[in-house]
Amino acid sequence: MAEITTGAPSRALLCSDFALHLRAQRGVSDHTVRAYLGDVDHLLDHAVRHGVTRVDEIDITVLRGWLAAMANADRSRATLARRAAAARTFFRWATHTSRVATDPTLRLGTARAAGTLPTVLALEPVTRLLDAARERAADGDPVHVRDWAAVELLYATGVRVGELCGADVDDLDLAELTLRVVGKGDKERVVPFGRPASRALDAWLRTGRPRLARDGSGSALLLGRRGGRIDQRQVRTVVHELAAQVGVDDIAPHALRHTAATHLLEGGSDLRTVQEILGHASLSTTQRYTHVSAERLRSAFELAHPRA
Repeated sequence: MAEITTGAPSRALLCSDFALHLRAQRGVSDHTVRAYLGDVDHLLDHAVRHGVTRVDEIDITVLRGWLAAMANADRSRATLARRAAAARTFFRWATHTSRVATDPTLRLGTARAAGTLPTVLALEPVTRLLDAARERAADGDPVHVRDWAAVELLYATGVRVGELCGADVDDLDLAELTLRVVGKGDKERVVPFGRPASRALDAWLRTGRPRLARDGSGSALLLGRRGGRIDQRQVRTVVHELAAQVGVDDIAPHALRHTAATHLLEGGSDLRTVQEILGHASLSTTQRYTHVSAERLRSAFELAHPRA
C-alpha cells in the first residue's frame, strides 16, 4: 500500500495517478485538479502528523480529526465543504482502484457551505463600468480595445473567465452574434451576445488584435501585449482597475457572470435558458439566482415602502 510520508515516492505516484484520473475520467479543469490535489495533500500531511503512514490506514477518526482541526483554526464552512468533497472523490477513486479496501468517507458527515449569495451589480454601475472600458479604448491602445471587448463579453454572455481566455477567433460568429466556449467537463456550448459586445469585438478584431498578433499568437481570440493568449490574471486585473475607476465596489470577473445571470432572470428569461447559457450541469445551481433577485426585490421594497 502507498506510503504517505512527505517525500515518499509512492505518495508522489499516488497523487500523480489521482490527477490523471481527474483529468481523463472526470474531465475537470486544471484549476480543479490543483485544488483537489492540494486538499488531498493537506489530508495526508494531517494523517502523517498523527502517526498514519499508509493511505489504507486513514479511517473515519483521522478524517473527522482533520475537519475538526480546520474548524478550530477558523477555516470557513466553504473550505471545509470543499475539502470534504475532495476527500470523498479521492477515496472513491482509491476504493475503485483497490488502493484501499473500504471507503472511510462513507461515514463522513456533509459539511455544508454557508449559503452566501453571489456578488451582483445593479444595471447602473455595470453600465458605468462598461462605458469606462469603451471610453478608455478610444485612445487607440490595442490593449484597451481588448479590455473593452473582454468586459463586454463577460457581461453579455455570462461566460467564466477561463472560458473567455480559452476562446479562439474561429469560435466567434459576428453574423449570428454567438461565441462557442468549452466549459467544465470539456462541455461545449454556444452563447449569444448583443450589439454592444459586437461593436467592441469588431473594433478589437479590426484595430486591436492585428497590432498585438505575433507569429506564435495562434488562433487565440484575446491576446496579451506580447502577443500570447491572454490569461485569467490579466482579465481580473482589468476588471479590478475599471471597478476602481468608476467607484464600484471591487469585484472579480465572476461577478459579471453573476450579474448577467441575475439580469437575465429579472428581464424575464426562464431558468432553463439561463442554465443553458451559463453551462450549469444542474438546475439547482442556476436557481440560486432567483434568491438573489428576491433579495434585491426585498431590499428595494424596504427602502421604498412606507410600511416596510
